[in-house]
Amino acid sequence: MVQGIIDRFEGKVAVVEIEGGDMKDFPKSALPKGAKVGDMLIIDGNTITISKEGTNQLRKEIDDLMDELFED
Repeated sequence: MVQGIIDRFEGKVAVVEIEGGDMKDFPKSALPKGAKVGDMLIIDGNTITISKEGTNQLRKEIDDLMDELFED
């Protein structure tokens, strides 16, 4: 089992950054319905699920970094 983050979509392909920084292409059709850029995925063989907890944590970290960058 590995984790990855959807980096972008290119046509019918989702480009996913896998742990360690490697990029891997997956057919969009292999992803769960409603998957979007920035979602954390759990990839277990042929089964791909969205980690809601992981996605929320990533978004919080990004929001915190943005707050730090744009403080008045």
